[in-house]
Parts: sequence; structure tokens; C-alpha cells
Amino acid sequence: MDELEIDAVAEVELDDPVLVEGLPGVGHVGTLAVEHLLEELEGESTLVRRVYSREFPPQVSVEDGVSELTCAELYAVDVPEGRDLLLLTGDHQAQSNAGHYTLTDAFLDIAEEFGATEVYALGGVPTGELIDEYAVVGAVSDESLLEGLEDAGVEFREDEPAGGIVGVSGLLLGLGERRGFEAACLMGETSGYLVDPKSARSVLEVLEEVLGFDLDYESLDERADEMEDVIGKIQEMEQQQSMDVPTDDDLRYIG
Repeated sequence: MDELEIDAVAEVELDDPVLVEGLPGVGHVGTLAVEHLLEELEGESTLVRRVYSREFPPQVSVEDGVSELTCAELYAVDVPEGRDLLLLTGDHQAQSNAGHYTLTDAFLDIAEEFGATEVYALGGVPTGELIDEYAVVGAVSDESLLEGLEDAGVEFREDEPAGGIVGVSGLLLGLGERRGFEAACLMGETSGYLVDPKSARSVLEVLEEVLGFDLDYESLDERADEMEDVIGKIQEMEQQQSMDVPTDDDLRYIG
């Protein structure tokens, strides 16, 4: 296999499409968001490209006993109300710095093929602690994009996220700007410890307002309830462990 191979699965016509990326990252926020978009818009989505690369981990996925080589996938979505979408998803990111650049260029090439000039990268920004209120933090490739996203509730904070944005999400802004794309990254706050459906919903709600479509969140909320149960059990275990820590009195030797 070559370093990079792209399978053209289908050809479709899209109306002023937007590339939306949701690859694995902090809290799997981007992945959850794009998976939910595909689930809710299943009737309007078509798999159009598979991207294979030696930069992905050397493995296959297996479903019902049948294997498939690791890849990234792009789906074209004809949105009944709102802008059409080109959704990028997958189970892995590149394993090297050079691979991130190679794959991001390939994703932008495909976006250009379908006529996209706008990009939204979706992800999470870690808080290091469990949270109740989920803000969405943003970054854009050009100052002219700030106002519209601020009106949709996105927060732009000085020096955050700390250390910048790494991986495909960051390069879609940097390389996208150099190629004439209008690019933004929407990052839902998340603890960073667990898969976070609530953070994914907060990001999708911003995207809904910006791009003008409507989603149902029942299935995502069910996943959030499941994670709340997991968090509750973790907190119970932590409380129990703290109660079991011996005090100074317990440690005294009585002979």
C-alpha cells in the first residue's frame, strides 16, 4: 500500500457544503458529535470517500467476524434545511507529525473537490475536573469569523486552549487558512477523563445555530445518562476510599 490511498466510493452534488471534522480527541467530543450527526441524518448521508494511510495504527477493525483496514471516512449529507455537510470521521489520527500534515492536506483536497470553502473542526478542551455547565471555546482562522460565533455563544479566551490545538483539528485551521478556507474549531469543555456526550451536545447546539439545521438529541442524552451513572459509581468509590483511610488513632499501636 502507498503512504496514502483514497477510495472514491461515490460521487454526489452538494450545495455550498461545509466540512465538519470529528476525529478522536479529548473526551471523544468531536467523534461523538459527528457520529450523532450521521445517526440523525442517516437518510440523507452517503459515504463518498475512504482515506487509507500508513500513518494510521497497523490494525483492522472487526465486525461480525469481518475485518476492515483502518481508515478515515467522509460522508456527504444533503441537509433538508440548512447548508449541506461533508462529515469526516474515523477511529484514529496519524501517529506522526508528518502524518498529520499529509492527512489534513488530503482531507482539504477532498473538501475542495466537493466545493467546500468552510471548515468546522469539533473537539474537546479539558478542564481537569467534572463540570455541570458546558461552555464551548472557539478558535478561528481569521478575525472576521469571531463575531458570528460569539453571537452563537462561543467563548474566545485569551491563551486558551493552553498549548494550542494539536492534530488534524489544529491543522485544519492553519493549513485551511493558507489554502483560502474559512476555518473554525469548536471545543466543548470536558473533564478529559471520560467520554463526554454532554460536551458533544453543547458543540452540536452551536453548529445547529451557525449552519441552520435541527437535531433530535434523545439518543445522545441516553448516552449522557449512562455516563452519569458511571460517574456516580466512581464518586461513590472515591468517597468509600476516603472513608477507609486510617486515622492517626487507627495507626496507634496498643500492646
